[in-house]
Amino acid sequence: MLVKCLKKHKTLKTKADIRQLYKPIQPTVKQSAENVTYSEFLPNLKLQNFIYCYWQLKTSSALSEPFIYRVVADGCIDIFFELNNPKDNFVMGFCKKFTEFPLDNSFHYIGVRFLPTMFPQLFRINAAELSNRFEQLDNVVPKVSAFIADNFHHHLTTEQIQLTFDSYFINLVENTSFDNDSRLYNAIGKILQEFGVVNIEQDLGTGISQRQLRRLFEFYIGETPKTFAKVVRFQNILRAKPSSQSLRQNKLFFDVGYYDQAHFIKEFKNFYGVTPSKVFDR
Repeated sequence: MLVKCLKKHKTLKTKADIRQLYKPIQPTVKQSAENVTYSEFLPNLKLQNFIYCYWQLKTSSALSEPFIYRVVADGCIDIFFELNNPKDNFVMGFCKKFTEFPLDNSFHYIGVRFLPTMFPQLFRINAAELSNRFEQLDNVVPKVSAFIADNFHHHLTTEQIQLTFDSYFINLVENTSFDNDSRLYNAIGKILQEFGVVNIEQDLGTGISQRQLRRLFEFYIGETPKTFAKVVRFQNILRAKPSSQSLRQNKLFFDVGYYDQAHFIKEFKNFYGVTPSKVFDR
């Protein structure tokens, strides 16, 4: 079974375990690959329970035409900006479908990808207010927007970018009081442990009503438990990297909770932007 190809982990007990249970993937760049690179680098160890990665998307030389960058659904919230224009910075919330960004033919974007629940924990922002869109960061967290505008410029190296972010976010974490609501994190843990293949009403067993649980997820994740589970399921399929042949012949979509192949293809395309056969083309 596809889900058994992925190693099982311990049950989530605190927010600190999210990183061990969840590794969100953004696809590597294929279009104009020789001139465009996407890379991720880790934050300081003190931040790795809060920030999944820092990332950069950049051109090595000017492209012959504008570039379309696709972001797939990953359950996270990101801050991002163009290093040549850091005053113009943004935050992108939880998205339940893929997003395409039309870019110029030359760019250098920098981003911070927060693990699920961490952006609302750090900034006391209702994640649902950011869902399925991106917003000027100054309208959401003005202090962070000002920090980026004042401390980043195009001469910085990757190491300098990392250290600048690390210093800021370590100080922020050390001065933040976190709400470790066991009902929320036990539910998230169950979803992650089962790779998103759960019955929300029957399997979570949080001891609170479905309405209360939904409110917690909407505030800290940005969407309902059901939608979050679907994204987790999708992300684990990406990580497992099944072949097109195995998807056709072994009907692995049944193993991960889809009713039939049409259901699987439709949901995958909604999250990724193309069909599974175009992603797993081997």
